[in-house]
Amino acid sequence: MTRGILIAGNDCALSRAIETETIRRVEQYVSAIIPNRISGASKNQSQETGRLPLEWNPSSPISARTLAIAAENRLEHIGEAILICSPPSIRSSAAELSLSDVDMMINDQIKGWFFLVKELAVLFRIRKHGTMALVYPDIPSSGKDDTVDMLGPSALSSFRAFANGLLAAAGNEPYTTMGFYTTDAGNEAAFASYIFKSLEDIRKSSNGKLHKFGKFHFFR
Repeated sequence: MTRGILIAGNDCALSRAIETETIRRVEQYVSAIIPNRISGASKNQSQETGRLPLEWNPSSPISARTLAIAAENRLEHIGEAILICSPPSIRSSAAELSLSDVDMMINDQIKGWFFLVKELAVLFRIRKHGTMALVYPDIPSSGKDDTVDMLGPSALSSFRAFANGLLAAAGNEPYTTMGFYTTDAGNEAAFASYIFKSLEDIRKSSNGKLHKFGKFHFFR
């Protein structure tokens, strides 16, 4: 039986580092990248060998179910789901906020995680086995003179609160839930390696734990 790794998240340095680390361990994995709907943004999706890309419309609960089923078919089963929330930065004053960007951020970066986690939780509960890893960077701070990113940190805060709820409820589930976040921006490769070492050394006490990666602290 294959290890069955599903990676879902934004096209970003963190996702690409995790995909690179994944292919060092398995021949194939499924990747579902959140479409970049910001006007003028460039696309730079990972081209890792062994990557099996699947389409995902995060705003659709039907798409979340289709993604879970398709990933199961491609991999034989989903053993590990690594969900990466690192929303794009959209710097704007409140008066100049784009309504389409607001709508996109809520649909893709907030609602989508609830839909996908539900489908994965159903699969893992039926199988009574599986690992869900919730991964995110620390919320960046803005200087007083900077144009503030009002949307990205808001979406990230939602994911962090959702992750905390899932971790708190992990003891009631037959599968493992782990959280990972980093305060060390720019060191994505080391963070990705740390995530996999933690996933490969799962113990009973790992369930429901939030792991912090940074220069000075590694666990919380």
